[in-house]
Amino acid sequence: MAIIGDRWTMLIIRDCFAGVRRFDDFQERLGISRTIVADRLALLTEEGVLEKRAYQQRPTRHEYRLTPKGLDLYPALLSLFEWGRRHYPMSGGLPVIHRHATCGEDFTPVMSCSQCGEEIEARNVVARPGPGLVSNHDAHE
Repeated sequence: MAIIGDRWTMLIIRDCFAGVRRFDDFQERLGISRTIVADRLALLTEEGVLEKRAYQQRPTRHEYRLTPKGLDLYPALLSLFEWGRRHYPMSGGLPVIHRHATCGEDFTPVMSCSQCGEEIEARNVVARPGPGLVSNHDAHE
């Protein structure tokens, strides 16, 4: 959350998935200061979510592309779209409809168990400590 939890950062990531790649396009679509756009793009590039590629020389201009790490954020973004659809329906209908390119059908994102296929909801999941969890006792040794 420290990397992607900021409002503008998530909107930049959303726009990347919509095909936005250039600084001026991010700034225009979001209507925010150039400084905020520059800071967020720099953070996302530094963290390996985006990569910066030159598309023009003299002056050098760059575009920003999602890396494999950035592409892995797509399920989280779809989950946020679905949450918004459920809790903040728009009177004119959905602003974005997602279509599965493989089967050609519109879909509603669903998170499911990798083992049995059942839909995952907060009430049917139990979290337990894993081997990588560091306890307060371990952290002080």
